[in-house]
Amino acid sequence: MTIAEHWEAVYAEKSDEEVSWFQAEPRLSAQLIIEVCNDRTARIIDVGGGSSRLVEQLLDAGFNHLAVLDISRVALDRARTRMGDRSAMVQWQVADVSQVKEIGQFDVWHDRATYHFLTEASDRLRYAELVERTVPSGGHIIIAAFAPNGPSTCSGLEVCRYDARSLAQELGPAFRCEREVVDQHVTPSGRIQPFTFARFRRL
Repeated sequence: MTIAEHWEAVYAEKSDEEVSWFQAEPRLSAQLIIEVCNDRTARIIDVGGGSSRLVEQLLDAGFNHLAVLDISRVALDRARTRMGDRSAMVQWQVADVSQVKEIGQFDVWHDRATYHFLTEASDRLRYAELVERTVPSGGHIIIAAFAPNGPSTCSGLEVCRYDARSLAQELGPAFRCEREVVDQHVTPSGRIQPFTFARFRRL
């Protein structure tokens, strides 16, 4: 089974409320984006966004240049169906973020719970190179990954765990960390999963 097939199966077998990363209202992600976006015309992409509710929160906040990228077409179709006519206000991209060459230009790159699945150094290098090509100088990158004391596996896959310092080392010198938040995510089953949220500025 390929990684794309794995995620298609996960979304086909489970509802939004059954996956461990589900958030009815992704408040922290929205907060970290809004803090650096006085201009509601900022171009924002939610990488690995799947069927997350974040894009709806951003639309409600007045943003109008939004995109969601995910490896699972099933997940994106689910989000589009839920949003109805509002889905036409969002650009949807089916792609593997560790393999795609270009995804357009964005002022804010948001990734909650995708980066920690990149266990191969070569995939993480391609990810960082894509961020550099995608986000211009002065733009922002927000990555949320399992914290050092977080789970070692998720959805049957091994993960890597990070604090802001180790994320900065992975991304390289083109990015400066400006904020770190440790969040205690409560899964639908009631388990606690510590996440590191780190916001970087592209130099």
